[in-house]
Amino acid sequence: MAEMVEARHAHRPGGVARGLITAYGLVVYATFVVVFLYAIGWVEGLVVPYTINDGPAAPVAVAVVVDVALLMVFAMQHSVMARPWFKERWTRIVPQPMERSTYVLFATAALALLMWQWRPLPEQIWDVETNWVRVVIYAVSLGGWALVFAATFAIDHFDLFGLRQVLRNQSGKSAPPSIFRTPMLYRMVRHPLYAGFVIAFWVAPTMTWGRLLFAVGTTGFILVAVRFEEHDLIDTFGDDYRTYRTRVPMLVPRCGARRG
Repeated sequence: MAEMVEARHAHRPGGVARGLITAYGLVVYATFVVVFLYAIGWVEGLVVPYTINDGPAAPVAVAVVVDVALLMVFAMQHSVMARPWFKERWTRIVPQPMERSTYVLFATAALALLMWQWRPLPEQIWDVETNWVRVVIYAVSLGGWALVFAATFAIDHFDLFGLRQVLRNQSGKSAPPSIFRTPMLYRMVRHPLYAGFVIAFWVAPTMTWGRLLFAVGTTGFILVAVRFEEHDLIDTFGDDYRTYRTRVPMLVPRCGARRG
């Protein structure tokens, strides 16, 4: 979860193993960055050669079934591998410093699979033709992606994507204990990262049935994932998080909300 830095307690591997773990984390992170940047263009229909409205044609019913299945694979990977009970069992197989990088690797693979096998539904629901309005809409949508990045850096971007763990392991340092904190964005909404995704997915100058299906599916996943994450956060931080949840809205800022 973005709002916390998880403590890592594990047997420290030797020097060569540490180097391999660090290299693994760096490669995973670099792969994630490439795939995620491509995903922005894929969703927005900008720059990249293959977008959400491209791909092998299929009957509508087949396309919907395939796309929903891909969204479910993506959602299940994110939800199951993020749960504490799974991590406890998973780290009996994967060395503790590699756990987060491995999660990121599977998440990246799930995203790549989704884009690769997505069946387009290119019929348009709406299409804004006025150029300056299209530019404004694109700016808002890209602003959603910017909010996603800002939210990761507001807490600890490199911890979230596994680099902090492998570099800490490389230097032989122990992880600090988990702490609860609410940087600026997290004083406005509890999940600014998810809020950014919702903006990016729904604000579109051209909305096709395929993008609508993607937006509905990912938004549904976000609403479910938030419940699981908040349950885990309450287990970790107790009354601190309960109090925070009563003061700060989940995804949509309240006008005049206190930010202290």
